[in-house]
Amino acid sequence: MNLHTVSFERSFGTSSQLPPSTLPEIAFAGRSNVGKSSLINKVFNRKGLAKVSQTPGKTATINFFAVDDARFVDLPGYGYAKVAKSELHRWSELIEGYFNQDRAFALVCSLIDIRHAASALDERMVGFLIERGLPFAIVLTKADKLSKQQQQRQKAALTKQLRLPKGTPVVITSSAKGIGIDEVRRLIAEAVEG
Repeated sequence: MNLHTVSFERSFGTSSQLPPSTLPEIAFAGRSNVGKSSLINKVFNRKGLAKVSQTPGKTATINFFAVDDARFVDLPGYGYAKVAKSELHRWSELIEGYFNQDRAFALVCSLIDIRHAASALDERMVGFLIERGLPFAIVLTKADKLSKQQQQRQKAALTKQLRLPKGTPVVITSSAKGIGIDEVRRLIAEAVEG
């Protein structure tokens, strides 16, 4: 799979607008401000592919990107309070609506900020993925803010807190330093080929 051929396809504001699933899909989910857009840009080595914003909660749509044999799905960030209740409800409908459809889920990258304990929303997201039996990996972001020792300690603590099934991939990453990006690419390639 050649990640350099990625192109933006379309954005959707409601789950009923989503096109049928015709290719394996890699979805990126996480709290607002977890660094989702930065990670996506780093994975594809393309600066402006996913819009990075100083304002958390900017991704208010589901954005689809295509590569020759796969589709990448950037889900709205969850858990950002400074948004109208109606908008929060629409985001929630978008995320749930996406996962409740019959789609070719190849991998869900669940992003969590390595510097903190997982939030209740992170726990709920991971619990949902486990319950539904969806293939997923935990991608710990912003690792450059911690020492290597702190990274390993946080990885162990989060693995325990989230009650991850044995064998669940947990990748320590930093978009700023490129840490763990190749491992994320490898997981994506394996998921698409599998």
